[in-house]
Amino acid sequence: MSQLMILSMLLFFVLTVPVAISIGLASIVGVQVAGINWLVIAQKIYASLDSYPLVAIPFFILAGNLMEAGGISTRMVNFAKSLVGNMQGGLACSCVITCMIFAAVAGSSVATTFAVGAILIPAMVKHGYPKPFAASLQATAAELGVIIPPSVPMILFAVSTETDVGELFIAGILPGMLIAFALVIYVWLYAKRNGYGKNDGEGRLGIWESFRQAWLALLMPVIILGGIYGGIFTPTEASVVAVVYALIVSIFIYRTIGFGQLSETFRKTVIATAVIMFVIANAGLFGFLLNRAGVPNALGEWLSMLFSDKVSFLLGVNIALFFIGMFIETSASIVVLAPLLLPVAIKFGVDPTHFGIIMVVNLALGMITPPFGVNLFAACTVAKLPIEKLIKPLLPFVGVTVLCLMIITYVPEIALVLRDLAYR
Repeated sequence: MSQLMILSMLLFFVLTVPVAISIGLASIVGVQVAGINWLVIAQKIYASLDSYPLVAIPFFILAGNLMEAGGISTRMVNFAKSLVGNMQGGLACSCVITCMIFAAVAGSSVATTFAVGAILIPAMVKHGYPKPFAASLQATAAELGVIIPPSVPMILFAVSTETDVGELFIAGILPGMLIAFALVIYVWLYAKRNGYGKNDGEGRLGIWESFRQAWLALLMPVIILGGIYGGIFTPTEASVVAVVYALIVSIFIYRTIGFGQLSETFRKTVIATAVIMFVIANAGLFGFLLNRAGVPNALGEWLSMLFSDKVSFLLGVNIALFFIGMFIETSASIVVLAPLLLPVAIKFGVDPTHFGIIMVVNLALGMITPPFGVNLFAACTVAKLPIEKLIKPLLPFVGVTVLCLMIITYVPEIALVLRDLAYR
């Protein structure tokens, strides 16, 4: 049964059937072959969505959309430019820093790409950076949206594996900062070597002035993360706080959104949420059938024979996830693969929280690698470029991120030190 399900799913992928529908149809094939009552389909789909932490997903998506529509991202960009914009390559560096700050609320890389890219890609082109480089940088820096908490993929990993969401969130802070730092170093060296960004300081606000304009926007991630780790509210409750705060700031303080504009923001949020939830629902049924067929135990035994130690296991998993992420959407990959791989990782002595961070960082690479990199398509839309123009300038960014992934994989303290301080 399991072999037929997997082959069916791959066949649907080849036929370019959407991922969620491919998983659902493959599950129906499994139900039919196994002779299971079809009522199980409805039962398992409902059970997959009946999870309190999943409530956070639509609210974090809505918070990100409100930040984009309410001009909060513009103020964050101006603040980041005031910090590093006076040095050569400062505008490119401010792209990374802005994405890092924006990520601390939005939880979505695509939202980060559109919100920040709409401002900084044209600005970088105006200052002489090649448009393909600017779009590639924006697509890569937006990865931080799913690595720095809050993160929708981390919520999915936690729900799929019964791991603590708060532990995953705090474990993502230092890995996200490591990747941001590495990207800043690379773009600074790139600008120095090619002579770009010599006039990046033009039009830059002073640090105090930009902070005065942006302090309410900058306070948002402090409230969210401080509230979670201060024990004031749970990650799910934090998502609601983020929405309320974004509404108050955008409508009543900045006055950049009118009540009439909210319907479009809500519409975008509903569509994005429905897509993710549809994936989760079908993947839940798919995972149930694989578990019923004994696939996790068989996979664990096979991987135990294939790899002799933790080092080789993690290397093999990273290689596999890298290629899987190129073809399968991140949410679907996590919901299907995390319950299968985590028990094996634990057998090899890998901490569950550390493994969650490895999966999220690795599969985030799939957002910037062809043929299905959603960040690439978003950046191409903003920059009005065909995707093939981004391939060459994108390769160094992928290399930098892969190097950081290897460091995160084999130096677990980067992910676990803050977790251990907060929870142990």
